[in-house]
Amino acid sequence: MHHDKDCLMLSFRPLLSEDQTALWNWLHVALWDPPPAGLRPRSVLDHPEVSIYAQDWGKPGDVGVVAVLDGVDIGACWMRMLKDQVGLAWVDNQTPQLGISLGAAYQHQGHGGKMMRAALEAARQAGYRQVSLTVHPQNPARQLYARCGFEELEMREGFYLMRARL
Repeated sequence: MHHDKDCLMLSFRPLLSEDQTALWNWLHVALWDPPPAGLRPRSVLDHPEVSIYAQDWGKPGDVGVVAVLDGVDIGACWMRMLKDQVGLAWVDNQTPQLGISLGAAYQHQGHGGKMMRAALEAARQAGYRQVSLTVHPQNPARQLYARCGFEELEMREGFYLMRARL
């Protein structure tokens, strides 16, 4: 069988507690700021309003997928239920908040949309009815989120709060 090097196989697997170290890295990348700002200092992951999205991954209700391209983990999309107005994207106590992160070398190739759709399907199968996220107004991923079914609800602390119904 002829194997075309350009036709790499994208697949998905569940985000597991064993992925904790990688998840911290993905969360770090997910904290997007407008250019020319680069990544925030890694110490930002110690802030409670950030660490809540990754700490002790694998709790009941946690749902996530890892995108795997030709055997390499290239990113993740994950959701966690946080209660009682915890988290910038908090909507209610039945709506998990979503994070998504794709390695820089793998962006703008269609992988993000496929990964997000796989994660939303996993959330639907886990019984969730909707999912929320926040995104910086200048983040080009806003268009991706809209294509995946997210609608803008309001501005919250300078970010768009978006929700997708499942």
